[in-house]
Amino acid sequence: MKYETIIGLEVHVQLLTRSKMFCSCRADYQAASPNSLVCPVCLGMPGVLPVVNKRAVEYTIMTGLALNCRISPYTRFDRKNYPYPDLMKGYQISQYDTPIAKGGYLEVEASGYTKKIGITRVHLEEDVAKLQHVPSPRPSATPLPAGEGLGVRSYSLVDVNRSGVPLMEVVSEPDMRSSEEARLYLTSVHSILQYLGVSTCNMQDGSFRCDANVSIRPVDSTVFMSKVEVKNMNSFRAVYNALEYEVDRQTRVVEDGGRVVQETRGWVEERGVTVSQRSKEYAHDYRYFPEPDLPTLMLDPAWVEEIRGRLPEQPAQRRVRFVDQYGLPPYDANLLTGSRATADYFESCLGLVEAKYASSLLGSRAKGLSNWILVEMGRLLNLKGMEITSARVTPAHMVELVELIDSGTLSTTLAKTVLEESFDTGKAPGDIVKERGYVQISDSSVVDSAVEEAIKSNPQALADYLKGKDTAARFLVGQAMKITRGKANPALVNRLVKEKLEAMKTS
Repeated sequence: MKYETIIGLEVHVQLLTRSKMFCSCRADYQAASPNSLVCPVCLGMPGVLPVVNKRAVEYTIMTGLALNCRISPYTRFDRKNYPYPDLMKGYQISQYDTPIAKGGYLEVEASGYTKKIGITRVHLEEDVAKLQHVPSPRPSATPLPAGEGLGVRSYSLVDVNRSGVPLMEVVSEPDMRSSEEARLYLTSVHSILQYLGVSTCNMQDGSFRCDANVSIRPVDSTVFMSKVEVKNMNSFRAVYNALEYEVDRQTRVVEDGGRVVQETRGWVEERGVTVSQRSKEYAHDYRYFPEPDLPTLMLDPAWVEEIRGRLPEQPAQRRVRFVDQYGLPPYDANLLTGSRATADYFESCLGLVEAKYASSLLGSRAKGLSNWILVEMGRLLNLKGMEITSARVTPAHMVELVELIDSGTLSTTLAKTVLEESFDTGKAPGDIVKERGYVQISDSSVVDSAVEEAIKSNPQALADYLKGKDTAARFLVGQAMKITRGKANPALVNRLVKEKLEAMKTS
């Protein structure tokens, strides 16, 4: 029997506010020492009263609008009761049946088709405390030395700094039918939130987290089967791999005559498997009821429209504009606009080109700049684990580098060397060229000499070419470039090598 994959995602996003959701404690807890950003409200002390963070509500409305949701005329907070140790007061202030936004959608571009994925709701809640688990210093089977009493084999520490940080949840419909569609949806949501500026969206520090609900069912069936929630995924790749594993696991369970149990499972990155954590709760298990300490919020339609009017250009809109305005291939436009910082960097480069040459060179320079930003700059950023906003290669440097290539001053090989040095030192490409003497050699006599030397030094390559192996010519071009230390004009080297080899073939 063939099975269909059913996936829905719950994305949790820490909002970029100065204070926490219901108190005035600072929300930027990542660099703070444990339990230093706390007060009676986020400690859950008896008798304390929460106060709603207006900026967090505004950011949630912005997100709802960007995801084509309807904004509710009124919204309410509820108490979600559960007894986990990361929630000292025994309940979380969240939203249940009256979220801020609902009924939206997001379109993603998959391979050869566009997929419309429904957005069930966008709601607001408070984050919980953070647990740090300390493993036992010795194997559990090892007897304790005399005098240590019962001993503590393992324990957990609670850091309350994160408790109360505004947490927005974006819940999708179960519309995704593959791990790839889920990855595309997740990266699209991530990109939109970056453009809105409502969160850092850093998966490594937990400001952008994802839980996946996944199940399978026979193809053509409309009945949903037991779903499994997968947690502990801290990268896009982890989400993809966890879903691939879980779909395979559930399929094997069903094909072996078993039944998939509704439960919560955790992704173990090191082993590439999901493991059972606990049984999966239903909504009624949380005993939701209206938060008695917070009134119903009335969302003024005029305020909502004012927020709509200042939404920034979205990734999909910018992608279309890059193709139309700059003549970029859709592939380049998609990669550039995936990150707001990268798209901004690219447009800063083009702004400098336009200021210097008017708009006459925008089209021709756009593709070259795109290539260098996405490929070579991207490679250097990945090696250093940096964002483009931290790069020492400024847009002015990048424009200057492409100008040196277009003018024939630098070959592609030399330009890569210059970019690496500019990346490390922050020096302008023009200054590096002057200091290092990185000037492309276009003198035919000099290049001709290097080509002659390459052919004489590699008789086997010459023999191979004469026997019909055209790849030997590329080898000889590389040898000539090596002799000139990458400074020779590549087009000139290619032409001279071909001319000389063809002359030898016919002689």
